[in-house]
Amino acid sequence: MPTSAITHHLLLVLLSLLLVCPSLSKDDKCHMEDKRVLLKINKALSNGHDLWTLDLDCCSWHGVTCDDTTNRVTALAFLQIDLPGRIPEAIGDFPYLQTIIFHKVTNLSGPIPYSITKLKYLNFLDISWVNLTGTIPGYLGQLKNLTYLNLSYNNLTGPIPSSLSQIPKLGYINLSRNKLTGTIPASLANLKGNSLYLILSHNQLSGEVPASFGEIDFRNIDLSRNNLQGDIYMLFGYKKTTESMDFSRNMFEFDMSKLQIHKSLAFFDINHNKIHGSIPTVMTELELQSFNVSYNRLCGQIPQGGTLQTRFDYSAYFHNRCLCGAPLNVTCK
Repeated sequence: MPTSAITHHLLLVLLSLLLVCPSLSKDDKCHMEDKRVLLKINKALSNGHDLWTLDLDCCSWHGVTCDDTTNRVTALAFLQIDLPGRIPEAIGDFPYLQTIIFHKVTNLSGPIPYSITKLKYLNFLDISWVNLTGTIPGYLGQLKNLTYLNLSYNNLTGPIPSSLSQIPKLGYINLSRNKLTGTIPASLANLKGNSLYLILSHNQLSGEVPASFGEIDFRNIDLSRNNLQGDIYMLFGYKKTTESMDFSRNMFEFDMSKLQIHKSLAFFDINHNKIHGSIPTVMTELELQSFNVSYNRLCGQIPQGGTLQTRFDYSAYFHNRCLCGAPLNVTCK
């Protein structure tokens, strides 16, 4: 065979290999099925201007992460970008997707699509600081591998779905800064994983904190700025390793005098409630970074020691019924 014919034949073989094995082509490194889904998302959210430089390998597109071995898309992240429209249904068509992030995405609105339930490997869902509307869908409970859920800073309404308790590995829940109503589901007490974060602040939640929450060892619990009431004494205890508690601006009522508190507590805020009794001396044993008991019904002398006087001024204590002692300018009788 002439040299030119051999060269021509080799070129044809090489070309056929590139067509059959897209992974050999630099431009087609990521899986072609995933690329088709990305192109659908690009069409849905681009508003006439492509989100990515489409002639590049889609595993190198901004916000797209692929597995190093399989080249399947495992993460999709949109951060601080203007994307008009809704979250596309196509987002549920990545069979190996583990992470979804839409954070500070302007002009993104609408609900969370049902197609998300197809993502059986999804463990990290962050759709925050956008304009989600509607209710928190109960079908999120189908995401059995989810460990992190952040839907904060949106316009979500309605109740917290009890189906979240059906996610066995869920350890972080942030639903703050929405317009949620109703009571806190007692079923959330089924989430008994270590280091549980529950952040429900700045909503319109009402009723009492479920008594079953006394069985949970929270790492961080923030129920501030709601319309909650009742006793929350069960959330405290010497065996509770909670680091941060914020119950401020509610209508909670309990006797603070006999609180049992683990030394891990560093952030404590109960301002603007109806809490009575006195500040327990155990507070002097803590390395508190933040502390506020103002606007309650506390009485008695502020315990001396620890950080209660050295780190916090009168504003952490004022507007109580009859607290006295430093740092307040009120002499104890």
